[in-house]
Amino acid sequence: MRTAISIREGALSSVTLLRRLGHDSRKNRLYRAFRELGRAVRTLVLLRYLSEPELRESITAMTNKVEAFHGFAAWLMFGGDILGHNDPDHHEKIVKFNELIANCVIYQTALDITGVVNQLVAEGQVVDPDDLATISPYIRENIRRFGEWVLDTTPPEPTIITQLDIVLDS
Repeated sequence: MRTAISIREGALSSVTLLRRLGHDSRKNRLYRAFRELGRAVRTLVLLRYLSEPELRESITAMTNKVEAFHGFAAWLMFGGDILGHNDPDHHEKIVKFNELIANCVIYQTALDITGVVNQLVAEGQVVDPDDLATISPYIRENIRRFGEWVLDTTPPEPTIITQLDIVLDS
């Protein structure tokens, strides 16, 4: 209680509190108190999870959304397993850039879905909100990860070489 009051009154800074909690000492009373408080909170959450089916469904739904995002972001990333680097800052940049790209693609997909739905409504179609709830922004079929490549297989026309085309080195 003294720690909570000190934090509320501004007498204890976050740096000092984190420094005290950072020491995994059996003699540190503050560390032991927060560890026991954390255990009690975790026990209460587990008991609620076991006794409330709605909470389980909600947690499962959120976990599935997060896992779907991570799967989509992993699908977008290429070369990650090939390009090795031991710098943690470099790893963090790769993860951040990959998540940024994933968020941009998801945003564009959501805009595309919204445009199609608005067009259907403008044409007089009835759009059921329950049907919209099943559409995921993690659609992969419309994405060309490596760009668009055009291969022209027509042979080139033969060219006639004349004497003027030949340059002699003398």
